[in-house]
Formats: sequence, structure tokens, C-alpha cells
Amino acid sequence: MRVALVGLLVAGLSGCGAGKAKDDTFALSAMAEVSGPAARHKQILVPEPAALKALDSEQIVIRVTPSEIQYLASARWNDRLPKMVQAKLVEAYENSGKLGGVGTPGQGLAIDYQVVTDIRAFQIEAAGGDHAHIEISAKILNDRNGSVVAQQVFTADAPVSGSGNPGFVAALDAAFARVTTDIVGWTLKKI
Repeated sequence: MRVALVGLLVAGLSGCGAGKAKDDTFALSAMAEVSGPAARHKQILVPEPAALKALDSEQIVIRVTPSEIQYLASARWNDRLPKMVQAKLVEAYENSGKLGGVGTPGQGLAIDYQVVTDIRAFQIEAAGGDHAHIEISAKILNDRNGSVVAQQVFTADAPVSGSGNPGFVAALDAAFARVTTDIVGWTLKKI
């Protein structure tokens, strides 16, 4: 009986990975090349960005017309887009080596500033030639008194040069790397 159960369990588990994945899964990989003054005595918090529901998912957005969006077929992000943007911003701040500390809510940092972001656009623009378009609004908040130190909207575009889903994602990756570079450099100058 035990041998039969083990055989059934092994047969069942071996079938779990046998099927092909439903969608190609992509991650943001480009890293920012950050420049700016050091602020090694400052610590910042990067909350998860806000985003409209169309962007707050694992779906990759294609803007077909100014008023119509669709999602890239057979493709998705490896996590919700705001979570990925937050992780990459934290990574860029950490990799700069110019801050005393960087974290996310719940990590217990004694923070000086919060960098609050809002993802306004993170899409492939299909009208007028395929290109990636990213727009992120950022505010630096003094965590001690809640005042806004600075705010700015960051945008970047990148042409789609490859083919298929990997080409679209590569363009989004390139545009996001530029926006990330600009946000991190701007933050270092403002704090």
C-alpha cells in the first residue's frame, strides 16, 4: 500500500511541471547609473507607488489610442508593477552607495525622508510608431514634519527595436532605467 501511494505521489508531482507556461514572464532588469552628491547621513523610505488599476497588475499595458488600452498578449510581469517599481527604486538607491540607509515600510528604519511616487504611465504607445512611454511623479517628504521638500514628474521614452514581446519589454526596461536614474539623482540633490 505504501509503495503504491509513493508511486502515485511521484507520478502526480512529475506532471506538475510538464505543461508549458501560459504566458512569458518578464522582470525589469535595467539598472540606473546614478550620479549626485552623497547623503550618507540620511535615510529614506520608498513606499509602494500608487497607480490606477490598469497599471496596478501583472499585465503589460499597450496604449492603442489615447483613450484605449489593451494588454500585451501571452506576457506578464513577474509581480504587480508597483511592487516591481518599488523594488527597483530601492535597489538603485542602495547601489548608489550614497545614502545612510534605504528601506520599505515595516523595516524599522529611523527615516529622514520618504520618496512617494505615482506611476502615471508605464506602457507601449502603439499609435504613431511603437515606443515605450513611462511617466512617474515623485515627491520627497520630510518625515519629521510631513512637508514636501520637492516634487517633479519624470518621463522617458524608448523606441521598440526588437520583435515580439521581448522587444516591447526591452523598450520599457530602457525607459524605466532612465526614469530611475533621474529620480535617484534628483533625490540626492534635494536632500
